[in-house]
Amino acid sequence: MVIFDANVILRIVLRDHPAMVEEAKKRLSSDVCFVPVEVVAEIVYVLSKVYGVERTLIAQTMADVANVNNIVVAQQHVVLHALRVYASTAFDFVDCLLIGYAREDKYDVFTFDKKLRNFLKD
Repeated sequence: MVIFDANVILRIVLRDHPAMVEEAKKRLSSDVCFVPVEVVAEIVYVLSKVYGVERTLIAQTMADVANVNNIVVAQQHVVLHALRVYASTAFDFVDCLLIGYAREDKYDVFTFDKKLRNFLKD
């Protein structure tokens, strides 16, 4: 298994460097590729802040990536929940991950963030 970093996934998603896209696809076809939660968070951040991609498109794109054969996303159930929350709220992605952990794995989230705390009460 090989870990894909954010830049590899970004090249695949953005298709902005054809040679890199082909190299990434080649590796993807020959290995199981692991994407840590931290890498997902970095990708969401870069797509939003650097490329100005709309939240719903980011969420759909990353959900599609998580469902690619040979890609294993860490805590996929939490990440997918976080992506759905991200698409429909103004929370930053890390807060959405906390919501995902609370909803999917039943963690109690301790926070001083009133908006997050109120969202978690619902």
